[in-house]
Amino acid sequence: MSDVEPRLKALMLLSLGGDGAAETVLLRTLASALRRYFARRLGEAAAEVEDLVQDTLIAIHTKRHTFDTHQPLTPWVYAIARYRLADHFRRGRSRREAPLDAAEEPVAADDFEAAEARQDLARLLAALPARQRRLVEDVKLAGRSIEETSARSGMSGSAVKVAVHRAVSALAKRVRDANG
Repeated sequence: MSDVEPRLKALMLLSLGGDGAAETVLLRTLASALRRYFARRLGEAAAEVEDLVQDTLIAIHTKRHTFDTHQPLTPWVYAIARYRLADHFRRGRSRREAPLDAAEEPVAADDFEAAEARQDLARLLAALPARQRRLVEDVKLAGRSIEETSARSGMSGSAVKVAVHRAVSALAKRVRDANG
């Protein structure tokens, strides 16, 4: 969903401003993603999928005023979906089990985990000074060359390398400190 995030967030911002058409498009788009999210967890034929989608959309609509407009939208949406799913399991006292030999990967990557990772990365980058953050985003995230970044920033190539190295080192230290 990362390529869709800016469009979804723009729709949410319009919705918060009172644009009903934008909210309709937003909820329809989210419904499709939520169906996939719940189907992966409950199975394609699960009758509960549509109920969970509707419950989640209602929660998104009624709680939209709590959305922090400075944060990405998808982690907020998937957090609501995760809570709805947990409530569903609690109500039904059910546990979803799958045989281990049926698992393709030990940990399945999904939209929620990717959205959570993007939010964590955004928080880490926000801790950097603006100049270092732009350099890291250019070189490490956007994949620009040192020369290209040098031209864009007005810094020498070696200064860009040093600044990026220091920024990445600072981020690594921050992660190590946070994890004990």
